[in-house]
Amino acid sequence: MSDPVVADTRRLNSKPQDLTDAYGPPSNFLEIDVYDPQIVGVGRGRYTTYEVRMRTNLPIFKLKDSCVRRRYSDFEWLKNELERDSKIVVPPLPGKALKRQLPFRSDEGLFDESFIEERRSGLEQFINRIAGHPLAQNERCLHMFLQEETIDRNYIPGKTREDCLSFDFCCILMVG
Repeated sequence: MSDPVVADTRRLNSKPQDLTDAYGPPSNFLEIDVYDPQIVGVGRGRYTTYEVRMRTNLPIFKLKDSCVRRRYSDFEWLKNELERDSKIVVPPLPGKALKRQLPFRSDEGLFDESFIEERRSGLEQFINRIAGHPLAQNERCLHMFLQEETIDRNYIPGKTREDCLSFDFCCILMVG
């Protein structure tokens, strides 16, 4: 009788990699960067926006390269939509930083460079974890968040357009 550990490891041997495999485009990729924070407005109306850039070759996304500007409340909207309508466990966002909003602080509060960088990093982790989930990739709210200039908060929640078209077609066949 052969040793099962040896037999299992023998199956893992792969063919040698050639230059095309090593330096060619990856088979599937999804890259999302959150960068270029900008402070908008004055006084109590100030807030920070972030550039959200997505690059992918996944067929589920209609645009292969997109760039939109989002603020923290847009990330909150996405989190709430996914928690309400999807079956995935949604990771937490970086905190609201309520103490940083108090008056008479010695630093810039919400607009302190180190805080903005910390939040940017947390938002980037959040969106990459969400977008990397196969079930989340079907959600219309994620597509809108990543690829549309403005978020339609009155949209009808659900799956992406392709899924809806096939669902409508099935309904027509069943009713007709």
